[in-house]
Amino acid sequence: MRILGISAYYHDSAAALVADGRIVAAAQEERFSRRKHDSGFPAQAARYCLAEAGISGRQLDGVVFYDKPLPKFERILETYFAFAPHGWRSFATGLPVWIKEKLFQKRMLLNELAAIDDGAAWEEKLLFSEHHVSHAASAFYPSPFHRAAILTMDGVGEWATTSLALGNGDQLQILKEIHFPHSLGLLYSAFTYYTGFKVNSGEYKVMGLAPYGEPRYADVIRDHLVDVKPDGSFRLNMEYFNYATGLTMTNAKFDALFGGPPRQPETPISQREMDIAASIQLVTEEIVLKLARHVVTETGERALCLAGGVALNCVANGKLLRQGVVDHLWIQPAAGDAGGAVGAALAAYHLWAKRPRRVLAEDAMQGSYLGPAFTQEEIESRLAACGAVFETLDDATLIDRCAQGLAEGLALGWHQGRMEFGPRALGNRSILGDARSPTMQKVLNLKVKYRESFRPFAPSVLAEEAGEWFELETASPYMLLVAPVREEKRIPMTDEQQRLFGIDKLNVPRSEIPAVTHVDYSARIQTVDRKKNPRYHALISRFKELSGCPVIVNTSFNIRGEPIVCTPEDAFRCFMGTELDLLAVGNCLLRKDRQDPSLRQDYRHRFSLD
Repeated sequence: MRILGISAYYHDSAAALVADGRIVAAAQEERFSRRKHDSGFPAQAARYCLAEAGISGRQLDGVVFYDKPLPKFERILETYFAFAPHGWRSFATGLPVWIKEKLFQKRMLLNELAAIDDGAAWEEKLLFSEHHVSHAASAFYPSPFHRAAILTMDGVGEWATTSLALGNGDQLQILKEIHFPHSLGLLYSAFTYYTGFKVNSGEYKVMGLAPYGEPRYADVIRDHLVDVKPDGSFRLNMEYFNYATGLTMTNAKFDALFGGPPRQPETPISQREMDIAASIQLVTEEIVLKLARHVVTETGERALCLAGGVALNCVANGKLLRQGVVDHLWIQPAAGDAGGAVGAALAAYHLWAKRPRRVLAEDAMQGSYLGPAFTQEEIESRLAACGAVFETLDDATLIDRCAQGLAEGLALGWHQGRMEFGPRALGNRSILGDARSPTMQKVLNLKVKYRESFRPFAPSVLAEEAGEWFELETASPYMLLVAPVREEKRIPMTDEQQRLFGIDKLNVPRSEIPAVTHVDYSARIQTVDRKKNPRYHALISRFKELSGCPVIVNTSFNIRGEPIVCTPEDAFRCFMGTELDLLAVGNCLLRKDRQDPSLRQDYRHRFSLD
């Protein structure tokens, strides 16, 4: 049985294909369209999935959309009636779009699917899953657990914003829900907006900014904005928020509470924004921990699965494990709406078609390497067509040359194998650097990624050596856990350094791997397994032979505002538009100083800032 899952029309649209319970392919539309967070119908992603499976639309048994449009429309209408007469401007703006497009979404979907294969009898195959069922399915079914508690947290689906569920074999049962407008995801997004970052894009910047501040406003948030019960259930005080019916996330009353208007995007970040980020991060962690404790108590399960956009808060995830809330934790690597495509397909396979589930010892996401790959012949042909100058090397020579470059402090673009599904680059579409370098973080941020200097980078560490460098007792293959650097690897701060505030802390080396150590001595870790990604593991192993260090910097292969690269052409353009020194695509190695200077370009202005 073959089922295509689709998520679209909000943000991060994607397609995923499940065949006989196995995830064959999955990809976000943005990687093909080159529009960050593309929300349109994922036609190119769907075509890729069908091609990867070697089938046409006619050979599908079902196609499943990740949420239900009519209940969502009902929620929007009821919300406007509840808040009337406030929000008329937003209502008048949005209603025509809903009537024209969203209310008739089934017809839109059928038209888009017909463009992919006009003889596939799509109307007989089209199904709809509930949004949080899709999230819960994406969390549980690929997990390595036969039974588990499930917690999904995001902005909003149809009505639900938070769901507690139980997974058992091939069954999945939603136990409790919190409904709109009370939303942990939207609470965090409100602070994303207020601190001057883009909603549905910049939430991870707030998380990255938080360690530079102190949680001075945490009590203000608890006292005025959110009422949290011991079981983690919560209600927001909507007097301070504008997102239910307005065109902004917060309002004048919110501004007065925090002493001024929202920070304007791209203006300097003050200590106030850092303290506000630290405060909302702390409150979010408190709510997540309480919710997790409650679902564990309700279900009696000590294994927990997470999905929904809030599950990408890897600081909170790390605390779930370190505080012993659960014994085992598995997080869907594409936890946001893109992962809803995988969840919708799996929910249809197990809940609609009632097919049995096969549990794998690790998980069923295959390292999240579910996107397109390119043969060596294709790579050479595509690079040559771009005008690239390259050498084609055998495996051992390529690994050695790239590791040598990293050890010399060069920045390396690394394009290998199948593209990752989800927001993280996991060693196949990555920019790599030397984690020992005290200047690498600033160089990569300002000269390669063209983004804010405070943004942290993740370490990729050999899985077998992770425990020697980080206080981490479990695998973290998807870069979704934050843990402290081990005490013996840290560099103590002087009295003078401890008196520094905010961004001034950035240039103080905190450990033997300063490029990946955050100001609070933490790191967002990716453990690299020899079986899941042998080439990436071999590169880090060779780097260790040269340097004595099994840790390198790993950040996504893109610049600010650009989707992660997909094709060899994407990689070459990014290489020529940034200060990257080396590029490895398959077995082809490119040096910047050997390229035609006329192919250099001002890459920074090709994409809208995220």
